[in-house]
Amino acid sequence: MTTYKFCPDCSNILYPKEDRKQRILLYACRNCDHQEVADNFRVYRNQVQHSTGELTQELLEAAADPTLPRTKSVRCLECNHGEAVFLNAKSRGDDGFTLFYVCGNPNCGYRWREN
Repeated sequence: MTTYKFCPDCSNILYPKEDRKQRILLYACRNCDHQEVADNFRVYRNQVQHSTGELTQELLEAAADPTLPRTKSVRCLECNHGEAVFLNAKSRGDDGFTLFYVCGNPNCGYRWREN
């Protein structure tokens, strides 16, 4: 049974984080600076397989998700907006991963992959 830990300050989920210097496992909030020492050294990973249609819908909603990483080092090829959300996803028929970008302009939604 997997239990989730939540930040007492901002109620966001806490993620496992390694403190290499002290050699301990921490749970850290990605929204604020809260960290706490893990009381259990077992970390679970839940991997969900999606169909191509589901992935397309997720990409369309990605620009509105504030938790996804963003970059200002690319420009949208459709609207020239200077910010994009990026995702790393497994490519069809390939053993590697592909970096996908979704335009940060909520009125555009253009998506492309890194060449």
